[in-house]
Amino acid sequence: MARTQKVLLPDGGVTWTVLDREYAVVDPVEEWLEWLRVACAFSPNTVKAYSRGLALWWHYLEQTGVDWRDPGLTALSGFIGWLAGGNLPTTRLPPAKPTTCGPRTVSLRLAALASFYEWSERQYGTVAPRLGRARREPEFQSFLAHLRNRRRDRPAVLVPRRRWHTGPTPVFLPVHVQRIFDTAATFDPANRSWTGNLRDRLLFEILAETGLRLGEALGLRHEDWIVGRGSTPYIEVVPRDDNSNGARVKNLKGRRVFVSDRLERLYGDFLYEVGDLADRRGLPLRDTDPVLVNTVGGQLLSAMTPSGVYRVVERLHRRLGNSVPTGWTPHWFRHTHATALLLSGVPEHVVMRRLGHAQVQTTLDLYGWVTEEAELRSVAEWRKYAQGWALPAVPGYATEPEVR
Repeated sequence: MARTQKVLLPDGGVTWTVLDREYAVVDPVEEWLEWLRVACAFSPNTVKAYSRGLALWWHYLEQTGVDWRDPGLTALSGFIGWLAGGNLPTTRLPPAKPTTCGPRTVSLRLAALASFYEWSERQYGTVAPRLGRARREPEFQSFLAHLRNRRRDRPAVLVPRRRWHTGPTPVFLPVHVQRIFDTAATFDPANRSWTGNLRDRLLFEILAETGLRLGEALGLRHEDWIVGRGSTPYIEVVPRDDNSNGARVKNLKGRRVFVSDRLERLYGDFLYEVGDLADRRGLPLRDTDPVLVNTVGGQLLSAMTPSGVYRVVERLHRRLGNSVPTGWTPHWFRHTHATALLLSGVPEHVVMRRLGHAQVQTTLDLYGWVTEEAELRSVAEWRKYAQGWALPAVPGYATEPEVR
């Protein structure tokens, strides 16, 4: 069966390609993936997701005997049904437990398929004309069409792309966030020391207070923390493509995120711990080193990886049980951060910039429900939760100074 294959590049980077059932590279797919890498500058994670979609499509074609150059709408509908239901319309597939995809995953696979066939139509000219961007003539022309700059030929895309926002984003309550913090590590005032894994607590506090994506947090380096200068501390989110753990900033758009004195102190405590560990092991500690590193097990002081984060999350799931929402992920902190800001009265355009969204409509699409349901939640509770976060001056909004 067709499958994705991880590829190690000569410069140490990582990418992905698609192999057929004979373990040969699928040439047209590889040409398209190379176009995504070079011409479109897609991240390795995006290439991985798109290659997964094409591997599933190629597996479907192999099992059904359909030519990839002109599969037709019947094959496309069968592919969608297979993704959603897990069963192929053939007996040649080896017995296996069906794997189904949710609507968002199906949409992602179709987006990859649409991109591949649009590129193929431009590259080869006659490939799958019904799946590319066909042109169609409208049956009539509006009387005022010339005022609206309408065109007579409009694109008809037969492989649909949908943005799935089916309901409110999942969020923690403030009490849930604190439980996760305290389970990771707690401070003992008597001994003036931390008990537990301070790195894990720092990670979750960064996610909760800044709203950074997980990849952005894992890509932070010590030089990105601007602290100890007598002014409001902040973090520079810097786009890089040479992080050892593969972490990247989405869309390669950097930004500055102000943080509280409390998070600055927590980072200082962790920096002292890491510096002491490096000194005892005779290892260097540089400004260009990652902040979130392995402090126990594995290669010491190497960058923490997404898989390592999810192992930590799984341990916390077992320890916390039903005291926090089941199935939570690190991305819930980002949703909770945005929710807290909006319920505290921060304007949408400020939240957009802090989260790193490309446009305010993305923020509204994801979090428009917050203002609609604000009366169902204690706004005072969320103001208290967000108290002390360092935000740019916003007319009509102010947080009380943090009590040390």
